[in-house]
Amino acid sequence: MDHVHDLALCAGRVIDPETGLDAVRHVAVDDGRITAVSEQPLRARRVVDVTGQVVAPGFIDLHSHALTPTSMRLQALDGVTTALELEAGAPRLEGAYRDAALEGRPINYGYSASWAAARMSVMDGLDPHTMSTHLTAHMSGPRWGVEGTPDDTRRILDILESELELGALGIGVLIGYAPHVSHREYLEVARLAARYDVPTFTHARHKNGAEPGTALQGIQEVVAVGLGTGAHMHLCHINSTSLQQIDVVTELVGNARAHGVRVTTEAYPYGASMTAIGAAFLHPDNLPRLGITPSHIVYTPTGERPASARRLMQLRTRDPGGLAVIRYLDESRADEQDLLRRALLFNDTMIASDAMPLQGRGGTRLKGTEWPPPPDAITHPRSTGTFARTLRTLVRESGLLTLPQAIRRATLLPAQTLERMCPDAARKGRVQPGADADLVVFDPLTVRDRSTYADPTRPSRGFSQVLVGGQFVVRDGEIDVGAMPGRALRGRRP
Repeated sequence: MDHVHDLALCAGRVIDPETGLDAVRHVAVDDGRITAVSEQPLRARRVVDVTGQVVAPGFIDLHSHALTPTSMRLQALDGVTTALELEAGAPRLEGAYRDAALEGRPINYGYSASWAAARMSVMDGLDPHTMSTHLTAHMSGPRWGVEGTPDDTRRILDILESELELGALGIGVLIGYAPHVSHREYLEVARLAARYDVPTFTHARHKNGAEPGTALQGIQEVVAVGLGTGAHMHLCHINSTSLQQIDVVTELVGNARAHGVRVTTEAYPYGASMTAIGAAFLHPDNLPRLGITPSHIVYTPTGERPASARRLMQLRTRDPGGLAVIRYLDESRADEQDLLRRALLFNDTMIASDAMPLQGRGGTRLKGTEWPPPPDAITHPRSTGTFARTLRTLVRESGLLTLPQAIRRATLLPAQTLERMCPDAARKGRVQPGADADLVVFDPLTVRDRSTYADPTRPSRGFSQVLVGGQFVVRDGEIDVGAMPGRALRGRRP
């Protein structure tokens, strides 16, 4: 008698980015793994007919600052099955993993070692156990962003190495928020990463289009350090880091890759970013080099657009960690939309959201377990709509990417970025027997983002089923609030 599987997804268009499969197939799941991808119908205790829909690997988001259950449910409705905090990292790695496991997570999760937290601990004496994961709230310390001594660097490296020993997924480096840190310190961080064969996930210095401190200079440092150390250098949000210099930046990165430098890139499909209003690069004196004015910045706790440099300085002084939306590119302008798309379409650029934590009006921190989220919650629309927006704008509406190409950028490429140091990642990003049953089912003709800057928590539509480890997190387009199948991704421990 034929084997009876736990679950079968029947007659969907199965897209596996590693083998190139793109055909109608039947997918069987047993004990959290894919056990068959068959041309013939399969017997199962539960059969779900997905005729006319796509069955793809669940999306892997390498760049999320929003790893609470509420935010992760919103991401699941956007097709995400794994969300990782790799750019900033976790201030206390073991505690972050323990807390997530005890509370439960609807999708998979993981963290890098946090260079910024290690630096805050060494330079300003902050206790990592008291830090929130939103590290920009702690960037008002007097010394955290200044050049340190060789002994300071050694102590920072010791902290990072201890986190790598515990299974961090790399080193997150927010050097763009501390532009006066020495180049030698960044070099030493990359040497440590090379020794452990893990990536650095870098928010590069600078993003200016005009001297001093151009985006090109910031990326040149990352490339040069990668060349000098052999470390894998991952460039976070190349769209908002490069801005008007995207063409020269991608030319540099492409040539570096051709010469064997390991540099990977990611981007999100929005023209505005979100970060702390006190970020160094948002000082009023720097805005002309960015090509923006204070009124391009929206202080989200109140919705205020500072009318002057003086008012911007008042907000930066009063609430340096307060979140702000920065409208770098006008998405309604064809030329600026084209600039953004050139970042997204650069060879092998991955899709990553840079999702931000939900806040209440006035900047209050929410519990992170509410469902549905409060109707007045504040975040960036990228936190809830990045992947559906990519499918809508780059695949269905413009045809700039084929559907298999877009899926590869959201699944296989992120998995391959991780799998050298994380064995579990080799079972993700694929629809093959033996792979983890992290799967999304969606209608390519109707999938769409619904979040906007004015209403950023509206979930995406079109993802009918989302499975994590073979368990439904999204069933028939609705969240299963009781589902907490998310598991930790950790690096290989020595």
